[in-house]
Amino acid sequence: MSKSMRAISPREWGSPDVLVPVEVDRPEPGLNEVLIRVHAAGVNPVDWKTRASGALISWGAVPVPGWDVSGVVEAVGPGVTHHRPGDEVFGMPLFPRQAGAYAEYVVAPARQVVRKPEGVDHVQAAALPLAALTAWQALVDTAGLEAGQRVLIHAAAGGVGHLAVQIAKARGAYVIGTASAGKHDFLRELGADELIDYRVVDFTEQVRDVDVVLDGIGNGYGARSLGVLRRGGVLATLPSPDDVPPAGEAEALGVRTGWTLVEPDNAGLQEIARLVEAGQLRVHVDTVLPLDEAAKAHEHGEQGRTQGKIVLKVR
Repeated sequence: MSKSMRAISPREWGSPDVLVPVEVDRPEPGLNEVLIRVHAAGVNPVDWKTRASGALISWGAVPVPGWDVSGVVEAVGPGVTHHRPGDEVFGMPLFPRQAGAYAEYVVAPARQVVRKPEGVDHVQAAALPLAALTAWQALVDTAGLEAGQRVLIHAAAGGVGHLAVQIAKARGAYVIGTASAGKHDFLRELGADELIDYRVVDFTEQVRDVDVVLDGIGNGYGARSLGVLRRGGVLATLPSPDDVPPAGEAEALGVRTGWTLVEPDNAGLQEIARLVEAGQLRVHVDTVLPLDEAAKAHEHGEQGRTQGKIVLKVR
């Protein structure tokens, strides 16, 4: 096996065109690690946000973006007993430290990847981890969403949103989503019960007494969403801590707020794989591009019109 590999790295921090193909050393698995031969890498908003400034994470000696990965275990390090060479796996290793998914090989802690769900290919599997774990951790772990509750999902057709719709439905919730009218049929197919075209209708005039709000937009949506929650409800904010309304406003209304930052989660990944195999969760892949066109993938994603996910095909 060659000791080098192809990867994508920014020449400097800035616009998408700073991303270029490079040759770097192939990593080796250490204690409790697996070496994954990457077949596909998912692209997420955090990828282009970190590319723009280099902020938010701890980069390696050679910065390589990306966390979502699906591929085949090439080798295992000492101590690994539950993965073997040849296993098909997917996951979101090391976040928010550098994982380097935009590459031919990735080293990951063995328990931060799980078996790829049966019935989906590597492109679909690579589109799942970060977005699906974000939705799962916000709705299930943070908000404790239960059957019969009402949930409002902003940006319901986006990468996180369309998976959140399905996770909420799988848990027996009544799902309300905000999205442009052209995406309503897509969301109805995923199980959404009620849809609001944010371009023509103010959701605060249409929604009342929801148990959970998932805010994937920011820019004041969280503050506006406080009024649609019932007492005891939960607002889960995704974009940044700055988008969480002041604690005093939430307390006065009797609701709970918080910022959710996704983290590697073996149990959550197992649940996501189970939902996929049960036919209760499917990821919509908007665009597939080769690894060398990572800059084009970032440019497309930053336009903010993606329905579902963008994926880089490595093999």
